[in-house]
Amino acid sequence: MRLVPQEEVGDHLVADVGEGDQQVLLLCHMDTVWPTGTIQQRPFRVEAGLGYGPGILDMKAGIAIALHALETLKAHNLAPQQRVRIIVNSDEEVGSTTSRQLIEEEARKSAQVYCLEPGAGKEGALKTGRKGVGMFQVRVTGRAAHAGNEPEKGISAVEEMAHQILRLHSLTDLGRGTTVNVGVVQGGTVRNQVAAFAEAMVDLRVTKMQEAERVEKEILSSTPVLAGASVEVTGGLNRPPMERSESTALLLNSVRRFADPLGINLSEAQVGGGSDAQFAAAVGVPVLDGLGGVGEGPHADHEYVVVAELPRRVALLASILAGK
Repeated sequence: MRLVPQEEVGDHLVADVGEGDQQVLLLCHMDTVWPTGTIQQRPFRVEAGLGYGPGILDMKAGIAIALHALETLKAHNLAPQQRVRIIVNSDEEVGSTTSRQLIEEEARKSAQVYCLEPGAGKEGALKTGRKGVGMFQVRVTGRAAHAGNEPEKGISAVEEMAHQILRLHSLTDLGRGTTVNVGVVQGGTVRNQVAAFAEAMVDLRVTKMQEAERVEKEILSSTPVLAGASVEVTGGLNRPPMERSESTALLLNSVRRFADPLGINLSEAQVGGGSDAQFAAAVGVPVLDGLGGVGEGPHADHEYVVVAELPRRVALLASILAGK
């Protein structure tokens, strides 16, 4: 086991189990979207067969499943068919900016990659496709003026931002699976001043790489509508789309033979959220995502896992790694 030290986020953890010429990569992340202190407000509890707590589904359960699967093999004197490398990173929820290179490097060395993100929906479907994720920041500069005495001498950055928001949202194409969402907007300082500055944070989701490149270009080429205003856009595609591939389909069929004896009906789903599996898939390695917990409400107050599904998921991953 080794730590990969970081300055701006928590250290990443890399561990190896077993031996072999080939490598299987397990991806987990330890960070959540919840601020420090949330666990005191909503401590772990189990009610009616459901386990609750901040980050329990996304993805504390995934880490527990990975560890218990390896412990299960050891307890039964079984070795993984191939060397297992585990990455537990600390910055997945904020874009994996410091761990992406590590994930891509290890994926290139691997025969298969399994991501322990939660399964999709109440069925715990495996995720064979994910939308690409783009993150952008729009900054608008205008000119301040008194809103009552000399409004004509001002250039409203807020008004310009309104034009930009409408244009950005017009790039959404649900038929193509493309969505552009302006999620955060800030501008101006006081009510009676023409706003000199505004900024916005923009989210992009796309299903295909070609579409990602097209829409990214449209967002980055934003130009002002109001004379004298300026618009600056930064950012880009953070996670490439994970498109369902033939190798993914073959890997899914292979894994189903281990699921059937456990009474697990493994369905598949295409989802809009991002994960580290996308970095691995982009380098051409067969990837299955969603082998973690089964439950609902990731990033929500009611987030939970179905406790009875945890040992079944442990057994499934142990079978996959042992090849039996």
